[in-house]
Amino acid sequence: MLKKILIPVLSICFILSNLSAHCDGCSPKTNHSHGTLTGNVKYQGSIPSPKLLKMDADPVCGASHEEKVLSESFIVDEEMNLKNVLVWLKNVNYEEGPSDIPAVIDQKGCVYNPHVFGVMKGQKVLIKNSDATLHNVHSMSKTNEQFNFAMPKVVKEKETVFNSVEEPFYIKCDVHPWMKSWVLVQDHPYFSITDEKGNFSIENIPAGTYEVIAWQEKFKMKRALTKTIEIKDSSETIQDFVFIKPEAPKK
Repeated sequence: MLKKILIPVLSICFILSNLSAHCDGCSPKTNHSHGTLTGNVKYQGSIPSPKLLKMDADPVCGASHEEKVLSESFIVDEEMNLKNVLVWLKNVNYEEGPSDIPAVIDQKGCVYNPHVFGVMKGQKVLIKNSDATLHNVHSMSKTNEQFNFAMPKVVKEKETVFNSVEEPFYIKCDVHPWMKSWVLVQDHPYFSITDEKGNFSIENIPAGTYEVIAWQEKFKMKRALTKTIEIKDSSETIQDFVFIKPEAPKK
């Protein structure tokens, strides 16, 4: 009796196994990997002397640092790698909404952190005040509606949002004139900022041909660098940039 039961069961298992092995497209969902853009940004030219931030006007600011604080507007290492360069793609078809995770900008030691960042339109931006002093946050946007509000030391967080795509603009503190942070607003998440080694990476890009822009605050949009790249699924595209110091005008 046991043999009679086992034979039909084994036969059914064999049939199902063969059907599964020869069924194209029967799996629930195939993982599909988009492309990645990586690269490095360098500077060519004489390196300007670092600018010292003078914070003596506010004792809280000066007491927040044991060492001298230098401007972050132009940071280049001994190998000419350029930090804080915004890199982003133009005209990407992206149908999903903004991230649920807010972008965060903190006022700490009377310095904005991060100095440069990107955000999607409609994404919440959380502005923090980690200092025991008054700040006044003022956005200098041209497309988005500007905001200008005080953050006394007892006000630790405020939320805002940018609803329009906009090229990099800065947010400043009206109380401490050296405080400045640059923000890029896009309708997609395909942007990055170079690290201390000048490297950047943008992942999960749909296959296609795109323009990619590299921007540095000293060069502004007028001297931003633009390249045309091709992104392929499941592969890495490498695109490097070099910012060259413009020649002084001839007298």
